[in-house]
Amino acid sequence: MSIVEIDGAAERSRLCEVVLRALPEWFGIEEAILHYVDEVAGLPTFEVGEDALLALKLHTPLAAEIYVMGVRPELHRQRLGTQLVTAAETYLRARNVELLQVKTLGPSRADEHYERTRRFYESCGFTPLEEIHGLWGEDNPCLLMVKSL
Repeated sequence: MSIVEIDGAAERSRLCEVVLRALPEWFGIEEAILHYVDEVAGLPTFEVGEDALLALKLHTPLAAEIYVMGVRPELHRQRLGTQLVTAAETYLRARNVELLQVKTLGPSRADEHYERTRRFYESCGFTPLEEIHGLWGEDNPCLLMVKSL
């Protein structure tokens, strides 16, 4: 399957909503889904057909974030996520970005789905940097993971 950068704000938002709604174990908060759908409209976003997406947020000329990423659950462990991260890294390196971060649910809140997410990002070369409490509310600790490009 090929990775394509999505042209058009409406298409980025549409696909984001389709993919995130297919992942209720990860994206089960309606307010959060709507926020991602809105924000993705203005962000560089990559797709694998209707099955997966990754959006980037460039924070500074040298630092970016995987803002949101999702792969339909029936396609997990088929390397779509790895391919999306690789495409994002290629895009960022071409723009001389040096650091990439991702935020995910921290390990102090036990969750088997997010344990898999953290392992995935570690397999892509991300290092856990800090668990932040309060950023997403008291019940959702945020683990900040980073990677040098």
